[in-house]
Amino acid sequence: MNLVDLFCGCGGFSNGAEAAGFKTSLAIDVDPILTSSVRLNHPGALLKLGDISQLSGDFIRQHVENPVDVVIGGPPCQGFSSMGHRKVDDPRRTLLAHYYRLVAELQPKLFMMENVEGLGFADARATLDEAMQALPSRYRIVGPMVLDAANFGAATRRRRLFVIGYDEAYVDTLEVSDFSDIRMPPATVREAISDLQDAIELEGTEGYDRWQIRDAAIASNYARKLHDQTHQFSGSQRTIHKLDVVDRFRKVPQGGKDAVGRYPRLAWEGQCPTLRAGTGSDRGSFQAVRPLHPDEPRVITVREAARLQGFPDSFKFHPTIWHSFRMIGNSVSPIIAREIFGIIAPRMGVEEGRRVAAE
Repeated sequence: MNLVDLFCGCGGFSNGAEAAGFKTSLAIDVDPILTSSVRLNHPGALLKLGDISQLSGDFIRQHVENPVDVVIGGPPCQGFSSMGHRKVDDPRRTLLAHYYRLVAELQPKLFMMENVEGLGFADARATLDEAMQALPSRYRIVGPMVLDAANFGAATRRRRLFVIGYDEAYVDTLEVSDFSDIRMPPATVREAISDLQDAIELEGTEGYDRWQIRDAAIASNYARKLHDQTHQFSGSQRTIHKLDVVDRFRKVPQGGKDAVGRYPRLAWEGQCPTLRAGTGSDRGSFQAVRPLHPDEPRVITVREAARLQGFPDSFKFHPTIWHSFRMIGNSVSPIIAREIFGIIAPRMGVEEGRRVAAE
């Protein structure tokens, strides 16, 4: 099944789909930095940089060898986020309509859109409904539905709105309850990151730091599923804080919040709050608040954030901490993507061998 990933970012959505047996043929995004590691993590996919509002279905078909079976995408969410200004004239809101326009032009067997929960709020729902009017009537729509990555086994609370559409000629029946009724036990912060604490630092390569897990046998089942075969990983550089900040962080209890910077302290037996991206240089380069490590007086590392979000250890982000956190904060959790596509796969005749191997 050929899959096209629109607004692909670093490819978290695609990563989950591939783990369920789908093939990412083409990934498209306008941001050269957020997509800078796509070729490393999805070597079989063609990456195209471009403004999706300016692209056509014919352009996409020219870059996919076989018919497009699946289209996924998370159009920019900032214009709909409850954490933002939600301005109705935010130009990023128009990209939602272009996503559905391209779905209508490509006519895949199935499509899936992910966005913030706020897209379903009263002041934004009309925008979604209007965008979906571009769809051919043959699509059966599932949603919009709000799903939490924690209910699919992730170690983070991340509520997101999903819309799935499918052609009944190619896909067996799907219902909202197939997804909304999922209640898997969420992983804890301890299960996600505790095996990273005493990792051994190795010599870095190609601008990336490199580390070795000291004792993979003591890792949780959650962590072992994300381990690379070599038990190595990147993205474990610590952020160096000023001494007064370190002193302040030491006083924050697990589950508490720093009174000055509003940094939440993770609790070992809890889940991580939603990881946020911050803004790019075009919008002021504002850094999103990062959680504090449960014990240490510092913010979490890139790899700890990746583990909490559900990325495998083999996944590389950006050599810099700043851009790596933007990648993770903008991404769809690969865990929820894998589980959703795991439900869909047998109803499209997709073999689940890769998913079974991953588990």
